[in-house]
This record gives sequence, structure tokens and C-alpha cells, in this order.
Amino acid sequence: MTDGPLIVQSDKTVLLEVDHERAEDARIAIAPFAELERAPEHVHTYRVTPLALWNARAAGHDAEQVVDALTNYSRFPVPQPLLIDIVDTMGRFGRLQIQHSPAHGLVMTTTDRAVLEEILRSKKISPMLGERLDDDTVVVHPSERGRLKQALLKVGWPAEDLAGYVDGEAHPMALREDDWSLRDYQRQAAQAFWAGGSGVVVLPCGAGKTLVGAAAMAQAQATTLILVTNTVAGRQWKRELVARTSLTEEEIGEYSGEKKEIRPVTIATYQVITRKSKGEYKHLELFDSRDWGLVVYDEVHLLPAPVFRMTADLQSRRRLGLTATLVREDGREGDVFSLIGPKRFDVPWRDIEAQGWIAPAECVEVRVTLTDNERLVYATGESEERYRIASTARTKTSVIKSIVDKHVGEPTLVIGAYLEQLDELGAELNAPVIQGSTRNKEREALFDAFRRGEIATLVVSKVANFSIDLPEASVAIQVSGTFGSRQEEAQRLGRLLRPKGDGRQAHFYSVVSRDTVDTEYAAHRQRFLAEQGYAYRIVDADAFR
Repeated sequence: MTDGPLIVQSDKTVLLEVDHERAEDARIAIAPFAELERAPEHVHTYRVTPLALWNARAAGHDAEQVVDALTNYSRFPVPQPLLIDIVDTMGRFGRLQIQHSPAHGLVMTTTDRAVLEEILRSKKISPMLGERLDDDTVVVHPSERGRLKQALLKVGWPAEDLAGYVDGEAHPMALREDDWSLRDYQRQAAQAFWAGGSGVVVLPCGAGKTLVGAAAMAQAQATTLILVTNTVAGRQWKRELVARTSLTEEEIGEYSGEKKEIRPVTIATYQVITRKSKGEYKHLELFDSRDWGLVVYDEVHLLPAPVFRMTADLQSRRRLGLTATLVREDGREGDVFSLIGPKRFDVPWRDIEAQGWIAPAECVEVRVTLTDNERLVYATGESEERYRIASTARTKTSVIKSIVDKHVGEPTLVIGAYLEQLDELGAELNAPVIQGSTRNKEREALFDAFRRGEIATLVVSKVANFSIDLPEASVAIQVSGTFGSRQEEAQRLGRLLRPKGDGRQAHFYSVVSRDTVDTEYAAHRQRFLAEQGYAYRIVDADAFR
């Protein structure tokens, strides 16, 4: 028994004493295989899940390393049944392997015959399989490669896909590292992805995920389809690729609501390829329009369901997912694992910060009290309306103005979800408002003016959550969000993490209404960032008056 910061329990929960001197080391040690569930002030609760264990296994961690991490940092003996379960669960990964056979094409082999027998008797899985070649090998219908992996994961036997990939149509390109070079972790991320052939790279916002994508493209030397969240993000990708690689503007096409260009490197928005016409997803044909050698999914945690369906048919193409967080609020992390690939590389946000590649950040939750009238409206409101009432409380406005005044001269983003509230804040702060209906040309002009320092404060809706490069932003004030979305919280903080030229700290404020669901959702939203080592300081609104 040691005086460790962890208490490991037989129900697969792991309690971390935050104030313990070894807490930070323990948090980093368990991060690859444990998911944070709750993060109050003093004790954080993690859970060891099968998917996290399989991701760890695919990333090169073995059961011995997981067991050592738990036993080395645990205050009490780790329950023996839990350790056995960890070994058994991680051992399930790879007992089924999908491979390419010169004589039979795609086949599935097993190192455990009983597992194959179990799978063959599954009514959902057996139709995806063909002839049984021998006791340990069965033919796989090539069109079912992706769906088979999805189905196997759901029954607890995640397959290791070793079938390889087609090279696709060749297209030369190279990184131009004349006045810059890949950072060590970017190079390691690209190498880890390439070694696996498909999978996800997890890096904080501002850490240069685009350059990891460019490095993978340089390795592939092939036509590439890049899927992004919106047109502004797509144009940022294009600018980066032209600046950092040998690609010219003519080689890069934009496939969006405004243009339909298909070129050796094509950047398409999720929105346009999932747009329906007469009940059909016509733009999904883009996936078959060229012999792509690489498909890059930016912000993979936002992948829409129709793209999952098409990705199931793309298993012979190399696939790279890029994200700051693998958290999906729809619970489809397993589909990312099955169809894009397992997590190949990640690094704690605080490690990147310590190396000076992202800015240090202070996170503050500012609690306001509703007026008597607002409390009455909230108390008598329908349950589905209460979050909007709490989020848009008028008492937030004066606090937001005070925070902006405190940071006068610092580039500031005010971020929210309710458009009427944002319009009112824009008028109060004399600041432009960017929302979904703002035309792309106007958005880009306002973002550029913000980057140049001509606009000090921008009021933005969730359109600015993702893939918008605003390196100068050093203050963000979150006034409302998408309920308890952890991914949104991570992305919003990420808007501030680009390193500042003068090395100054970033400030992330979340203004919430106390004694309402706004506070509850805020606690849920903060979980992912707590997992990365960020602590929220809670202050009363009076501190800003």
C-alpha cells in the first residue's frame, strides 16, 4: 500500500485526489485508458471503459502498462477482478484479424477458433461473411469491411484491420520546410498514423493539426479528399497547404455551397456533402469521383451520420481523423474507432503548453444571480425552456461588459448560442456579430479585421467553435452553449490557445446562472478540460462590479 493519489474500485471507477502531489503524474498515466466522468473540486472520477482500453491497445499500450499505472498510483490494493478484467478486455482486441489473401481477397482470420465460431453464429454478422476456407479463416465480402468492423466492436470482439490500403491516384507533393519545420510531436503524430494506415490523431486546438495532415499527405503522395466543418475552415486549410507545401492554388479544389471544384486535392464541407435533394445525398458521389489515396476528416468528432455510412465503403483508402477531443455527444465514439480507425496519437494539452507551443490559459466560471423576476419566470418555465431562460438572463449583460472592460485592448471573443442574446450583446458592446446567416465573405472580412487588430471584440455564435484560426484572441467569454457539450467547451477554449507573440496568458470565462440547469450543464461541459489538467476557478459576479 502506498500514499498514492488514486482509489481504484471494482466497478471500474478510478478516483483521483486532485490536490495530491502525484496527481498530475497519475492523471497522465491513466489518460490513455480511462475516461473522466465527473470533475468537482477535490476528487475526479474516471471510468475504465472497453473502448478506451482498445484504443490504448491499438496505440501500442499493453495490459501490463495499464495494470502498472493503476497499481503504482493506487492508495489501496487494486481489486484483483478488475485487473483480470482489464487483461481479458485488452486481450479481445486482435483475436480477429482482417487480412488480404492473394488467392481469396479479403479474409478474416482468428487466433482463437472459439471466437470465430461465436461470430459465425451471429445473425447480424454471418451475412457479411462468405466461404469458410479452413478452421481459422473465412472470406469477407469486400463491400462489408467497414460494417463488419462496426458489428464486431458491438459484440465485444474488435477486429484488427491488417488488410492494407490501395495507393490511389498518385499526385506528388512535398513539405516546404525552408522557414519552418514540423514540431517533434507533429512528426510523431504523422508517423504514428502512417504506421497504422488509418486512425485518429488527437491534439489540442492551436497545436497544428493541419500540419499533421499535410505531413500525412506528403507521405501518401496521392490525391487527397479533405472534409472540413465549414467553408471558412476549408479556405484556411487551402492557405496553409499553399504556404507550407509544394501544392499550388490550382491543384486544390473547393467543394462547398459556393463552388464545386474536384481537383487532385479537394476540400469539401460536411454540410454540402450531406445535403439532401429529393431524399438523396447526391454529393456523396464525391467520395467516388476520384481514386483518392487519402481521406482526411477534420474535427472528426463532428462527423455526420451520412459520412459514417459512406466511410464504411472507404475501408481500402487511408483515413486520417483530426480532432482536439474524441468525445462525441451522440455516443458514436465506437463508430469512429471502427470506421476511421483507432486513436493513433495523442498528447496531454498541458505537455504541449509546457513546451511553449500553446498558450497557458486561466479558466474562470463566473456565477450570476437571477433577478427576482427572472427567478419566477425560470421557476414557472417548461423544463425544455429553462436552459434558454437561464442562459439568456439579463443579469449576465453587465458582468460581460465588466469582463470586457477589465481586458480592454486584448482581442476578445464573446461566444453564445442564442442569436437574440448575441444581437443584444453586440449592440451593448458596440461589436460586430457573426452568426450562421452571416455571409462567408463578410465572416472572412471580420475575422481578418480581428486578426489585424482593427476590431477588438467579436460576438460570435457556434460558427466560430471549430477550425477558425484566430491566433490573436486572448480572451473568450462564453455566455451560453449547446447544453452540456464537452466537445464545444474544448473547442471554445481552443480558440485562445494559439501562442501569443508576447507570451501572455489566455483567459476563458464562462458566465452561468447559479441555482439553475445552467450551472449543472457547465459542470458537465468542463469535464473534458478537467481531464486535460485545466482547473476552473469559480467566482461571484460581484468580483466584476
